[in-house]
Amino acid sequence: MIRVLLADDDALLRAGVAVVLGSAADITVVGEAADGVRAVELCRELAPDVVLMDVRMPGIDGIEATARIVAAGLAARVLVLTTFQNDDYVWRALRAGASGFLLKRASPERLIDAVRTVASGDTLLDPSVTRSLVEHFVVRGTAGPADPASADRARLDRLTSREVQVLRLIAEGLSNEQIAELLVIAESTAKTHVKRILQKIDARDRAQAVVLAYRAGLMNPGTR
Repeated sequence: MIRVLLADDDALLRAGVAVVLGSAADITVVGEAADGVRAVELCRELAPDVVLMDVRMPGIDGIEATARIVAAGLAARVLVLTTFQNDDYVWRALRAGASGFLLKRASPERLIDAVRTVASGDTLLDPSVTRSLVEHFVVRGTAGPADPASADRARLDRLTSREVQVLRLIAEGLSNEQIAELLVIAESTAKTHVKRILQKIDARDRAQAVVLAYRAGLMNPGTR
């Protein structure tokens, strides 16, 4: 059973999400928080597997709450729900250690799949989040403390041709399952490729790998 904590200051939204997740036999909502401080407290008390984290909340926002959860070494993985009212939140949440991003307008089926994906230890990047991240931070040259492009390219030189191919697909927002289907390989093989890529380029997760791929010129903005 996947244990989920809901963190959002909108009680109506929490109620709706709880109903959606409650329809899945393998997911249970163990608690709700209306602010970031309470979200961190409940993470310690309830030990959820996944936290569905809103960004804008009273007290401390979802980004600071995510950073505290990660810094405390808690097992919970954070899935950020965003509306893109401020794209800076996407990058800040990424740096704080979020394990995934999903639009609040996502379908119920997509939300359930996202929770399962993050709970399994994978990182989820909604394709829309990937495109926004690239457009607003990589293309404009403000993707955090940027390494020189030559250094980024040197990190990609550690990859095999197959791993470069997989990294391109990651940068397009494809999941392990989609990568496996496209390359006609087992999903376990796709997961192995992704794991090795992250290790070789010293990226914490898929999101950092995407940033690196664009900064190093492996991907071109606006193309797929």
